[in-house]
Amino acid sequence: MSRMRKKLKSWIVELRIPFLTATLVSVFLGTIIAWVRNNTLNLEHFSLALLGGIFLHLGANVANDYYDHRSGNDEVNKEFVRPFSGGSRTIQLGLLTPREVISGALLFFVLATLIGLYLTWMIGPFVLVLGLIGLFSGFFYTAHPLNWASKGIGEALVGINFGAFMTMGAYYVQTQQFALEPVLASVPVSLLIAGVLYINEFPDFVADKTVGKNTLVVRLGRAKAVYGYALIVFGTYVWILLNAFLGVAPAYTLFALIPLPLAAEAVRHASKFHSQPSSLVPSNALTILIHFLTSILISLGYLTYRFETMSLGYLLTIAIVALCALFTVRFYLKIRKASKLKAQP
Repeated sequence: MSRMRKKLKSWIVELRIPFLTATLVSVFLGTIIAWVRNNTLNLEHFSLALLGGIFLHLGANVANDYYDHRSGNDEVNKEFVRPFSGGSRTIQLGLLTPREVISGALLFFVLATLIGLYLTWMIGPFVLVLGLIGLFSGFFYTAHPLNWASKGIGEALVGINFGAFMTMGAYYVQTQQFALEPVLASVPVSLLIAGVLYINEFPDFVADKTVGKNTLVVRLGRAKAVYGYALIVFGTYVWILLNAFLGVAPAYTLFALIPLPLAAEAVRHASKFHSQPSSLVPSNALTILIHFLTSILISLGYLTYRFETMSLGYLLTIAIVALCALFTVRFYLKIRKASKLKAQP
């Protein structure tokens, strides 16, 4: 029993479950837009879309660990900062064998495929198309012969898959229709999840360069790559403003500007510590946080628009937005205080 418990704990580490928020926020957003704009909400389809997305995400996580082991990337990586970079380290620590890891990846991809085929049969072939794109993008992110990450397009693929495609897929399984709005609304989600991957590549720079994993950060170098990070982060909030002011999304989606101070702090910190992996950690953590908060606040903006003013749903949604704002302020003050203490001689 103790051996089984130990193996289970190893798999929990391997799966990197906290990063599944990238899937959750996109599926939520697509589903909420479908409900707001079309008054449709099928909980069975929502649950299956969410579960299929989670299995795809887990398969991609685990496959990436296996192929980073095969390339020698994780073995030569001495500057990684867990849990943000360097993989799960379960193979390197002897917690799981390479065979167990690749078997797990294939199992998750099979489960995602089965759900995708069922939704295709129930809803339509577009589900299959999105599923196949997600599967090939996830598996071949570091697997040969495609190895998207080494071609410098891995960041874009992750952003598109975990933002636009998942949001559009969640919308489609509810409505059986195509629409431009879910895609436009998901651009900030796409940018920020690409930003999460991008900033997490900074600590891996030396190892990635050594094994020929030519990510964008490797191609640009850390000093120049930080400008790309700033462009991704601030471009997110410019897009949110444009969506609202042009009437593409409800004005309430401007709630998503609340984490902007955290975003500015993440960029400021990255600009200063881009080549010091251990000191870069606040930017790694903040990018994950602003991705989650911004994505959730876009969804809350749509929900606020959907409810009648002063209804129970409206008040509850506003209360959640207020909590997000309070959390942002508290976290920002905490980060600034830590930075000032660190700067003192």
